[in-house]
Amino acid sequence: MPHPLRTRSFRLLFIGRSLSMLGDAAIPAALTLAVYLATGSTGALALVLACAMVPKLLLLPLGGVVGDRFNARTVALTTDLVRCVSQLFVGAELLSGAPALWQIAVAEALGGAAGAFAMPTVSPLIRGTVAESGLLRANSLMAVVSSATRIGGPAVAGALVLTAGPGWAFVLDGASFAVSAALLSAIDVRHVAVARSSVLSDLKEGWSEVRGRDWYWTSLIAHSVWNGAAAVLMTLGPALFLNHLGGKGMWLAFLQTGAVGLLLGSLLAGRARPRRPVLIANLGLALYALPLCLLAAHAPAVVAIAAYGISQAGLGYLNPVWQTAVQSAVPARALARVTSYDWLLSLGAMPLGYALAPLAASVWGAEVPLAAAGLAVGAACLATAAVPGVRRFAVPADQVTRTTEAPA
Repeated sequence: MPHPLRTRSFRLLFIGRSLSMLGDAAIPAALTLAVYLATGSTGALALVLACAMVPKLLLLPLGGVVGDRFNARTVALTTDLVRCVSQLFVGAELLSGAPALWQIAVAEALGGAAGAFAMPTVSPLIRGTVAESGLLRANSLMAVVSSATRIGGPAVAGALVLTAGPGWAFVLDGASFAVSAALLSAIDVRHVAVARSSVLSDLKEGWSEVRGRDWYWTSLIAHSVWNGAAAVLMTLGPALFLNHLGGKGMWLAFLQTGAVGLLLGSLLAGRARPRRPVLIANLGLALYALPLCLLAAHAPAVVAIAAYGISQAGLGYLNPVWQTAVQSAVPARALARVTSYDWLLSLGAMPLGYALAPLAASVWGAEVPLAAAGLAVGAACLATAAVPGVRRFAVPADQVTRTTEAPA
């Protein structure tokens, strides 16, 4: 089996996605610092973050329809250009020295809307540029880069903010989207034409593809619970570490250990090929209960940090394995729509976690929502083992042997 990077179209796609992921990884830190420094208001920061998230959630199903109706390359190229313009605009506003909050909010909303159309195209792009036998390795490569950028992105943002100002982080992100668009224009992506019908019919067809696979929709529930639990941890974790577990340095060590675990899990996914990939990946995701429950039980910081690294390795392993399973099992004509429902459920659970965690902590203390989130994510992920489709979803024995013996 030839390595996916030996295929010209995937190689160009990989380079473009890698650059845009690096640019995107630098944005959260730069955006929070830029808005807070410009306004001194956490409410203003919340407004900007909401403007980026809400359009994305509302438009994701429509983004899936567009991704299936049109060639994924065309959709991704267009959204890259839109996000290029929006990020360059924000960068120019910040570099002007007198940024207008409403203009930044509108630009971030535009970028969020473009993201709703871009996210469902990732799986069709990979499936359209790689042979089926190379899907897992291609997804693992993408996951490794994503994990690595989570480690390097904040460092890039910090360096730019400290030396040149946060505006240059947005200029970098905009430039990365421009390069990605140029590379997309030079590749060929296989596309399965979809019969034209109403948008509502397309949405129903996509949902029927989700509903008709018990291994898929039950796993989505577990993944959604995981995202809600992650929001609880990210909301309550900073205060817990700053006040009781060693301060800012220990919190940063917690996050960086998780990023390293994510990277190691992604690397493992490219090597280990179990016969029951969805089952093993969901069981690995249940490890997220460990750091949540340990923090609720006031475990030493070092123990919680190690547990978080292990749990993030489970997530790093799941991501490429899950994407490969979906790309292999879902018809190409519906892949973008199915993927959009995946993103919608996953991202939709996070605002719920952000909202409920501080409310519960104010009434019962941080221990209760942390323990509840840990028990919920553990139970939801382990429960998928009782689903027949999860247990039966298997990689053929000859494919396991063939991919395992393939040269790196």
